[in-house]
Amino acid sequence: MSAALEGELSFARVPHWLAQADTLAAAAVLDLSRITRTDSAGLALLLELTRRARQKGQALSLKAPPAQLRQLAGFFGLDGVLQFAD
Repeated sequence: MSAALEGELSFARVPHWLAQADTLAAAAVLDLSRITRTDSAGLALLLELTRRARQKGQALSLKAPPAQLRQLAGFFGLDGVLQFAD
């Protein structure tokens, strides 16, 4: 199963995506290719989705993350926690 996020992954949009957290976390692959901007709240959302997936014994692969997201994750030392896939 896969799911996709699009638009901004930011403080303003996180509540929208958080309302769908269980469904998104259940996806084996989360396509991020249509994300236009990310901030720390968006990164926190991805960590929460990853946590929920792991809690259920699953892995969540983050497909095609934008460069800004990879840089942000690296800055916070979280690039090893999140499973990025090209």
